[in-house]
Amino acid sequence: MTRVSQNMLFSRYVTNMNTSLSDLLDLNIKSQTQKRIIRPSDDPTGMTRVLSHRDVIRSLGQYQENVDTAKGWLGRSDSTMLQASTLLTRAKELAEQAATGTLSADNREEISYELRSIFDQMIGLANTKFEGNSIYAGHKVDGNAFEKVMWMTTNDADLNSNNSFRVEGTSNNTVLVQFVDTSGATAVGGSMALSDANLGIRYSVDGGRTWKSDGSVQFAGGEARLQMPSSGASVVFNQDSNVRINDSNNTNDSRGTWLWLRNSARYLGDDVDKVKVDAMGNGTGVYNASASGAFPSGNAMVRIDNTSPVDFDEEIEYSFSIDGGLTWKTGNKAYADATASNAVLSIQPGGVLTLTSNGGNTLQPGTQFVIRARTAAINLDISETERVRVNDVGKDIFGGIFQDPDVVLSNGGNTVLLGSSNASPVFYDSSSQAGMLLTSNSSATTSNIFEVLGNLIAFAETNNQTGVQQMLASLETAHEHLMNAAASVGGRENRLEVADTILSGLELNEKELLSNVEDADISELLTELAQKKIVYESVLRSSSMIMQLNLSKFI
Repeated sequence: MTRVSQNMLFSRYVTNMNTSLSDLLDLNIKSQTQKRIIRPSDDPTGMTRVLSHRDVIRSLGQYQENVDTAKGWLGRSDSTMLQASTLLTRAKELAEQAATGTLSADNREEISYELRSIFDQMIGLANTKFEGNSIYAGHKVDGNAFEKVMWMTTNDADLNSNNSFRVEGTSNNTVLVQFVDTSGATAVGGSMALSDANLGIRYSVDGGRTWKSDGSVQFAGGEARLQMPSSGASVVFNQDSNVRINDSNNTNDSRGTWLWLRNSARYLGDDVDKVKVDAMGNGTGVYNASASGAFPSGNAMVRIDNTSPVDFDEEIEYSFSIDGGLTWKTGNKAYADATASNAVLSIQPGGVLTLTSNGGNTLQPGTQFVIRARTAAINLDISETERVRVNDVGKDIFGGIFQDPDVVLSNGGNTVLLGSSNASPVFYDSSSQAGMLLTSNSSATTSNIFEVLGNLIAFAETNNQTGVQQMLASLETAHEHLMNAAASVGGRENRLEVADTILSGLELNEKELLSNVEDADISELLTELAQKKIVYESVLRSSSMIMQLNLSKFI
């Protein structure tokens, strides 16, 4: 027989009370949260489904946050381009007025004041930021996309094509420069070298009303420096070349070389113009490698997998990786005919590597090529399979002057960098924002907004009616180009609206599925709660009646 002690009874009663209380508290928590599953022990299988649905909802929330952020970026870009369009419309109105033959020099100068204001406003728009990030500078979001610089226009196509230059200093007005022969020996329109000791210049800082003769041409070290002391600016040509001589008695004679030193804007951001390829391994010097197309991650790697040297007219086996070498797509083959001197290797999803013979036609096994594409896009994920670009390359919209950081050329003993704007290619001196327009930007139609406005201001200030008339067509082209860029932004905004609607629907669906698994039946829960409360109260009452734990009973 087992003796039932008071201690055993007390322990049993306490255990029963604690169990009843625990059940009651658990139901109280469920009634407060209205959730059927609070912890994994409530329903292990159900908890797995709950966590899965919560993960999906969190990812949808992140996509929604990305959509909201993208709307902010693109909305700011949209409004910026609309303002830029308004400025260009006003610039066209002013240009049409300035192109009228009835206007005087004073009238055109007055128009130039507003054009300068428009130019400064356009730079401000091109440097627009959203939440402190520049939206037109590529990945360089912490700085301005453009800076105001001095640039040059000339009517001398030969000077454009035979020399490079840089403009140093600044000026609040257009500086008009003409070349003269101080000895008087050269006929008007005749040529003189920049290195000729008799070559002189005259310049004007008030639109050609008055001319100063204190300028000079200094040739040293292969460079010709044009000094205009009263202007605040100077021009340095990087090598010797010929210029045409102006009439010493007629400043309006256009047979000589004229220079307009005027404002433009230099692009400081990223570009997507080039794809660089580095070869590694044996035999890399016997062929050239170039790449083109789309590389979503900005880079790719290609490896030659043939077990022995292979000629360009043979089957080339290769692998490629678009994630930095973590994973490789193997089993790829490229074919060439018997007369081929190059091989084209396809890199999914849209890139191409072209290998060209450079004195030898053998590819060595194991040779690798690292493809590095310039990137400027900031993309945000708006679904598992879709991304949207929220920024743009500023020079491809507003133009300006741009320096290519990779292509190095030799020019007259000096190192220069080949650059480009969306108007025409430009040579830059490596020491500053310098260059040579390959085509005359004073007459060629261009969509480069900053170059068009810079030239328009210069021609209006110098009372050049013909130059203003030439800018009218470029203003129209630039405006159309800007509207196309705005349409691209609008298209991306529409994608965001669709994505927003889809995400809202998916989130609602996931929340319904989660509710079906996780949420409690309120009526059932309240009934069970009432029952547990009765049980707990019964345990308390019966325990107190049976135990009779009163010390007076033992006296």
